[in-house]
Amino acid sequence: MKETESRTPHVKFYSGQEIPLELHKVRIVQKLHLRPIERRKQAMEEAGFNTFLLETKDVFLDMLTDSGTNAMSDQQLGSMMVADDAYAGSASFTRMQEAVRDVFGMHHVLPVHQGRAAENIISKIFVKPGDVVPMNYHFTTTKAHIDINGGQILEIYTDEALKIKSDCPFKGNLDLVKFAAVIEKYGAAKIPYVRMEASTNLIGGQPFSMRNLREVNAMAAKHGIMVLLDVSLVGENAWFIKQREPGYETTSIRDILHEMCGLSDLIYFSSRKVSCTRGGGIATNRIDLFNKMKDLVPLYEGFLTYGGMSVREIEAMAVGLRETTDEAMVGQSPAFIKYLVNDLDSAGLPVVTPAGGLGAHIDAGGFLPHVPQAEYPAGALAAAFYIISGARGMERGTISSVRDEHGNDILADVELLRLALPRRVFTLSQIMYVADRMKWLYDNRDLVGGLKFTEEPAVLRFFLGRLAPVSDWPEKLMAKFRKDFGESL
Repeated sequence: MKETESRTPHVKFYSGQEIPLELHKVRIVQKLHLRPIERRKQAMEEAGFNTFLLETKDVFLDMLTDSGTNAMSDQQLGSMMVADDAYAGSASFTRMQEAVRDVFGMHHVLPVHQGRAAENIISKIFVKPGDVVPMNYHFTTTKAHIDINGGQILEIYTDEALKIKSDCPFKGNLDLVKFAAVIEKYGAAKIPYVRMEASTNLIGGQPFSMRNLREVNAMAAKHGIMVLLDVSLVGENAWFIKQREPGYETTSIRDILHEMCGLSDLIYFSSRKVSCTRGGGIATNRIDLFNKMKDLVPLYEGFLTYGGMSVREIEAMAVGLRETTDEAMVGQSPAFIKYLVNDLDSAGLPVVTPAGGLGAHIDAGGFLPHVPQAEYPAGALAAAFYIISGARGMERGTISSVRDEHGNDILADVELLRLALPRRVFTLSQIMYVADRMKWLYDNRDLVGGLKFTEEPAVLRFFLGRLAPVSDWPEKLMAKFRKDFGESL
């Protein structure tokens, strides 16, 4: 069996339990610190009750994101030692370009320093004032770039997408009936592209099916509309297609990736996610699209053969992209996520099901029904969970939304606390700790109150905004924790 062929990332134990099994060994470690709860509460206050503003020294388990936090392999680290640091025409770029062609089947490649840099270039070239961009769900930076260039996003997800508990295997599908209605209403000339996000970030890392992508491609092609695929989490989406979609059980991840990208005119990615390195890229098989975009890379990113990245990152990216075709690697994080989600779900906690990619997503609205959306329940849950556990998650709710022209919050479709599980980073005991502390918090959820903004940036406020509790609930939560755990951390 070749190393890149499909492997099962979990086994059934003699006890009957299905437990995820790591098919890697740890050879380099980084020391962690679990601060006392008093310090964690103080750190949360210093951070303005925004987990983005916490310092690493105060974080035990960093589950904020999988962006740039995945573990690199020994092969990736080794590749960085042979980088070609030429400003132009670097051999490192040639190796990265060959990896993109091999893994995604896309011939023309533009390097950029990260995913949102790709969004900047794509939006500047293709989005005009008055345009609409339909998609299966937006991402925060995607929406911002389209808005800045005068466009409007149209989320045309299916009815299953926002259901917290569901057995639908592909909640990330785009609704074809709604897509047809958008074309009828606005006309194809006002639709520069339809965007599909592989494993929808903001609604629980939910995948779309190959059948759905094929149908989107057919409808778009009929009307001359481009298909744009965000492949930042495409490895996980491919893994779910292999696990869940009839007919793909024995298909390799590489072949699934080729089919997905073959149904797209243009792809872009954050390498921080897809290949466990910093950087990003845009790729296409259409020379006309490539030529429209290439002049903006030297303007915004750097030369065409480094795109704002160090050549060491480019070398590691090339290796990481190829590792994305290895099921043992790409399936490890979804297996851990599934374990955590099933554990919390079986205990009665409101968690998004079925388990998706990227992380476990807690339904903050169901967890804290007494906290109104105007007081940001997902942000409050993220702050409370950090205080009682030292684990840093990310708010994916109304704090991550925006205000309307009248200054009112546009309430999020769902209020989620995301607990990201970067690839090959956490141990099973750490996942069990997270589940234990989350269960305790659920039993004491009435102690958690809401938040209010004290400093609010006009754009992407969830990154740097500061908030404060609307009552003294953090003190009450800490007191109950100490009562139950004593001097335990």
